[in-house]
Amino acid sequence: MRILIVGAGAVGFHLAEHLSEEGHDIVLVDKDAERVAHAQDQLDIMTIVGNGASLSVLEQAGIEETDLLAAVTSVDEVNLIACMSAMQHDIKVKVARISNPEYFTEPFRLRNAQRGVDVMINPELECAREAFQLLQSEAATELAFFAGGRVQLLGLRVPPEAPLVGRSLAEVAGMMPDRRFLTAAISRNDETIIPRGDDRFQADDQVYIIGESTQMPRVLELAGYPEFRLRRVMIAGGGRTAVYLAQILEDHGIDCTIIEADRARCLQLAEQLKKTLILHGNATDMELLEMEGVEGIDGFVVFTGSDDTNMLASLLGKSQGVRKVVALINTIEYIPLVMRVGIDAAVSPRLSAVNTILRYVRRGSVLAVAALRGIDAEVIEFSVQPGCRIAGRTIEQIGFPKNSLVGAVIRGTEVIVPAGKLALAHGDKVAVLALPDAVSDVERLFQ
Repeated sequence: MRILIVGAGAVGFHLAEHLSEEGHDIVLVDKDAERVAHAQDQLDIMTIVGNGASLSVLEQAGIEETDLLAAVTSVDEVNLIACMSAMQHDIKVKVARISNPEYFTEPFRLRNAQRGVDVMINPELECAREAFQLLQSEAATELAFFAGGRVQLLGLRVPPEAPLVGRSLAEVAGMMPDRRFLTAAISRNDETIIPRGDDRFQADDQVYIIGESTQMPRVLELAGYPEFRLRRVMIAGGGRTAVYLAQILEDHGIDCTIIEADRARCLQLAEQLKKTLILHGNATDMELLEMEGVEGIDGFVVFTGSDDTNMLASLLGKSQGVRKVVALINTIEYIPLVMRVGIDAAVSPRLSAVNTILRYVRRGSVLAVAALRGIDAEVIEFSVQPGCRIAGRTIEQIGFPKNSLVGAVIRGTEVIVPAGKLALAHGDKVAVLALPDAVSDVERLFQ
């Protein structure tokens, strides 16, 4: 697929990196020559220095041959104009990054923004929603939902005292014959394992469970995690992502406190968030955290503009006994380090944007995509359409590629734990976990 990306900032660079590694034909446009030079040095892509909102620049970048346009600069208006400029060309999907919430809440602005735009994404809002989901479970290091929420992928660390430590997958399955979930992947010593029945769980494994959402409390009990209820959350940092999260918490009746270092910003937040307590201070001020009772809160979320500060503040919160700590991490390479040093979970606006866009890059009838953080893998939800060559064949007969696994099949209102003898039917929704070298082969099966 030929993909044109406007904007070589954090989101655009990571998107170009992810898609170029899959072999897509990528063109990256940005008016900042230094950013473009950096991308050219680091990635196997074509780059152009220029204004992505200019039709002449887009034509120079080969807009007429483009399958997908992703305008992801930090300026909403540039992204909208880039998509509008491309309207006269037959592009399958035009995606615009929109961060200003007024474009989503004011009907007049929304109607104007949607002209020429097929998909509007807000990485900060998606990041906040993901953080809220992670806060619901003390165990969750990653969460993704499929089939309208009926199927859930749960990533968690196996504590040394967990009942399943030392047991094989087959033994665990035998203990729960009526289960509607399975272990899709295990990360151990920097290796990702697509497990078989004789593989055994070990202490500190990072495991990924996929199955019916209502079954996840059984998974948490098996993994040795106590019941958890979210009542109080403290957020360090008062940026846009923090505001989105605070609004979600307010809507759900959860007590929320924001600590922000900039006094003027504190006044703005106090006007904007009527049910949230706003404190002026530093996220790494241990005395302030103790004075505000950080040890008694259920969730601590660190959303400052610095990855280093976010990690340090997260560790301080964890050292005070906070049950769930979530850190915002912009540097993708830091994310595996987060769990190793004791932070419960990480979110990233870059990855949130990539997850949204990947749905339109994937071939086949794709309903949802989740790129996992702890391991280099994706979970893709496909729909089995009429004419699809795998319809009517069993999973065994289809022969899914190595390094992939069918995690769940949704048939009507039923969630099925797949077995080799299960035949896929038209209308089925199928959630497949795939490592990078298997993604293309899995896509072809559903075309």
